[in-house]
Amino acid sequence: MEHQHHHGHDCGCGHDHEHDHSHVAHTDKYHQMVNASSAPSDDNAVLAAVEKIIAEHKAENDNAEVWRFLLSTIDLTTLNATDSPRSVTAFVERVNDFDEEHPELPSVAAICVYPNFAQVVRSTLDVSNVNVACVSGGFPSSQTFLEVKIAETALAVADGADEIDIVMNLGDFLDGDWESVTDEIAEIKHSCHQARLKVILETGALQTAANVRAASVLALYAGADFLKTSTGKGYPGASLEAAYVMARCIKDYYEATGKKVGFKAAGGISTTSDAVAYYTVVKEVLGEEWLTPELFRIGASRLANNLLSSVLGTETKFF
Repeated sequence: MEHQHHHGHDCGCGHDHEHDHSHVAHTDKYHQMVNASSAPSDDNAVLAAVEKIIAEHKAENDNAEVWRFLLSTIDLTTLNATDSPRSVTAFVERVNDFDEEHPELPSVAAICVYPNFAQVVRSTLDVSNVNVACVSGGFPSSQTFLEVKIAETALAVADGADEIDIVMNLGDFLDGDWESVTDEIAEIKHSCHQARLKVILETGALQTAANVRAASVLALYAGADFLKTSTGKGYPGASLEAAYVMARCIKDYYEATGKKVGFKAAGGISTTSDAVAYYTVVKEVLGEEWLTPELFRIGASRLANNLLSSVLGTETKFF
């Protein structure tokens, strides 16, 4: 963990070397691994591939059976500065009530909260197949000491979290220090024990297909159990283009290792139509095997009510 960063050092040449890593040999194993990826890194190619998938396949997936399934993939999320034990308890009670009032419909996949509320969710939740998910690691900026990220994660798991959502270290990533990025994820993964780790790439900050591809490959080989698009805080949320690149990387990783890693879209996905589009991309790239709450999630707060309204055929504000 003894990584010394000297940004903007003066080497006497009169240039500021901050974020200038042209002098770093990009032949380390991390860059080689990314360069070996068969996933697309050209923005226009990705755009065209997504347009083709949506044009050809979205309509066939826009039906009640898919809407019901999508309900079962939701990480029902509350991440507000005003959250409290009382408000989170009430939030969880709605999931308990839903299970009783709509036994014919699937429950959401998980309830996602700040880590200090893991215990509240765990003690209030009565629905056995709903997981407790917590953001961790200095969410949403990931700007804190690695020791704090590790401790926060371990505390959340000890308090009952089944799943941990962290943000990749974007500063180190953009600086080209991919070894630090990978080591950090691996250390946090170790502190998860039995809990599953979702790594948020914050694709709205990464912007390009090339960056999304690189971040995906690094997170996968660092031990991520899920790749997640976005935090929904401060940057543009999920995009179908990012989802496509991430899914292609997950597919490559599965073919190379036999390990199935999940995909989670999050940030700004609120309509039934949006959710169906992400379903369609995952289905076409990764196949039917990935269409399960174990491997496909959508992080949302508003989406659940909209999907429910679609399924029931009437405007419903349950959650």
